[in-house]
Amino acid sequence: MSIQPTKPWTFVTSHTQVLLCIAQDPEARLRDIAEQVRITERAAQRIVADLIESGYVERTRVGRRNRYAINPSVEMRHQLQRGLEIGGLLELLQRYPETASVPGDDGHRAVAGDAAHIA
Repeated sequence: MSIQPTKPWTFVTSHTQVLLCIAQDPEARLRDIAEQVRITERAAQRIVADLIESGYVERTRVGRRNRYAINPSVEMRHQLQRGLEIGGLLELLQRYPETASVPGDDGHRAVAGDAAHIA
């Protein structure tokens, strides 16, 4: 069952989407991140700067490109997630499409195979 959004909100913030892009490709260009997340390149630049400033991401210059590394042990910022490290969230969101439980044709739960990228 595909749900058609009527409002433009999503469950995962742009900051998390950018973090997921970096986790998938540590050498991703801001242009590519922006395109995947569907934000402007300037917004992607601001978000990456936020993530670096907060310690979630480290940036290293490799020639003319940047290489990013995620620090999975940094805790999430919201008080409701106090004590939870960002690595657990990334692990969950990166793994979810391959292991998602979906109803099978017979009404029983089945494991999804090739699911689309998280959006």
